[in-house]
Amino acid sequence: MSQPGITLSQGAEGSRLEIECPHQSGVLYTVPGEASWVCSKELLHAHALAGFMRELVKMDLPQVNDMMQRWGVYYRERPVASTDGKGESESDEGSTQETA
Repeated sequence: MSQPGITLSQGAEGSRLEIECPHQSGVLYTVPGEASWVCSKELLHAHALAGFMRELVKMDLPQVNDMMQRWGVYYRERPVASTDGKGESESDEGSTQETA
């Protein structure tokens, strides 16, 4: 096991999130994609993951909802801080994933 926790490594072509604990280990890659052109290279990983999670939660699939609940993973879209300080969001829906 290398370094436990979540480690971000950024390269010229994308980013790697190394996710590791004594029981699980994996690497999540983000590279420029169709929906991530709008963001800087430095923030591509954040843009891609937030967008991916937003779309995944919006699908409202029972299998996805059950899996997220099983692992204790939830995602809530938040308003995006705009440059004028008004905190406008990219979408009007404000999708939320919470289960009882």
